[in-house]
This record gives sequence, C-alpha cells and structure tokens, in this order.
Amino acid sequence: MGGGGCLAGQGKEPRLDRLILASECDVKNELICAPANVNDLFVAHGDWFHIGDFAFNRTTFLILLAAVVSIALLYFGLRRERLVPTKFETAIEGLVTFVRKDVAVDIIGPEGVRYAPYLLALFIFILVGNLFGITPLINYPITSRMALPVFMSIITYLIFVVVGFAKNGFHFVSDIVWPKSVPIGLRPLVGLIEFVSTFFLRPLTLAVRLFANLVAGHLMLTLLLGSGVIFVLAVPEVGLKSLVGVAWFGFGLGIYLFEMVVAVLQAYIFTLLSAVYIQLSVHPQH
Repeated sequence: MGGGGCLAGQGKEPRLDRLILASECDVKNELICAPANVNDLFVAHGDWFHIGDFAFNRTTFLILLAAVVSIALLYFGLRRERLVPTKFETAIEGLVTFVRKDVAVDIIGPEGVRYAPYLLALFIFILVGNLFGITPLINYPITSRMALPVFMSIITYLIFVVVGFAKNGFHFVSDIVWPKSVPIGLRPLVGLIEFVSTFFLRPLTLAVRLFANLVAGHLMLTLLLGSGVIFVLAVPEVGLKSLVGVAWFGFGLGIYLFEMVVAVLQAYIFTLLSAVYIQLSVHPQH
C-alpha cells in the first residue's frame, strides 16, 4: 500500500511496515490501523537522482508515464483510418468525439472546436493519472499531488484570461466589475464578489476539487485494504478478531470499485469546468 509522497515526507527511505500501517497498529485494542499522523501514509520514497536542482523521483516518473500513456492511447487509437476499426480504435474515437462534441462544442459553441485538442489532452491525462491510484503495483494517483492540479488549473486560467481579453478587450473586466444586469445600488458589491470569484477563486477551487477527491479516495483505500491485510495476518495473535480484517478488506474492495467511477468522474468534471471557463471568456454575456 502507500503513496509517493502526496501529503508529506521528504527525506529518508520509509520502511515497508510504515507504508502498510503495521508499525503503529495495536491489533488487540484497535479496530482499524491508522498512524498517529496520517501524513505517514504518504511518505515519499526519496529522490532517484538529480539534474542540477531538479529532483527526479517516483512522482516525477509517474507524471511522465501518464503523459506517455496518454500520447500512446491517442497515437495507436487514431493513426489508421479503417473501414472496420478495432474495439480499441472505436473506444478512442468515441472518446475523442465525446470530448469534441459533448464538451467542447456543446459548452463553448462552434468555436469550441479549436479548444477541443486541449480539452482532450486534459481529460485523458487526468483520467490516466487518476487511474494510477487503483493500478496494481502503482496505487498512487498523481493528481493527489496538489502541484499538478494547480498547474493544470493555471493553464486553464491563462487561456480564460488571454481569450477573454483577446475577444472582448477591457470590457472583459469592466463587465464583471460593473455588471449591467444588476441594480445600480448593488453593482459595487456584486462586482467585487464576481471579480474575486472569477479571477482568484475559480482556479483555486478547480484545483482543490480534483486534489481533495483523489487524496480522500487514496487515503480510504490505504487504510481499509492495509488494515484488512494486517488483521488477517494477525490471526495467531487476535484469533477471531481477525475477521474484522476480512470486513475491512471487503469494504476496501467496494471503495476500490467506487474509485474507478471517481477517477472518470473527476477527469470529466475538471475538463467540463475548463470548457465552461473558456466559454465565459468567449461569450461573457452568457
């Protein structure tokens, strides 16, 4: 079990028993294994090597792997036009059509076609990164590192701002600060709220939504499946109480299936909201 440092833990290599909660679990007196500090569940594995000031570690490798997998999915799924495509090609083509039509065009409008490649890359990369959390031998969603959702949110935010000014000039800001559809007495207050919400809170909430959901799921899987294994292995010590471990493990498997849905849903929500933000800069009057 365990992660690649999503909440804490820079420094020396962690022991395996800490990663599976065993070192701090009193199986005789506790019903679930959890460390005193939950950050211990996310201790980093240390840096593999350095290139100048840049540290290459497990998290860096997984981010690059997610990018390579995303590129490979699109390349092998779209490189050939066949009269009868394979199931894999059909699935990739369906995914591309879904993002292009149901997200880009339906949300942004006809101009959404030019933003479809960005939204498609965003969706596939986030989806792959989320699914790493339930991938055996990886068990770590890269989107549970706050820096990554923030980085993607900043890219969406920059597109939102640049397109907004390019399409609408200074009116892009003035229409937000001084909304003409609001009674004049309320415009200063509503304008201030809209300005703060639009230019400061939206990129933050976009990132936090993805980060929080993936951290929560990763934490639950680690606690439940880890506790299940520890209690089952402690049969000689606790006897029938080890059945608690069977219950935790079964519950963890249920959460595991739920996390599959969460991985897809959160990728969709992030991409959908990115399209909504772009739409607000392309058509601010809406």
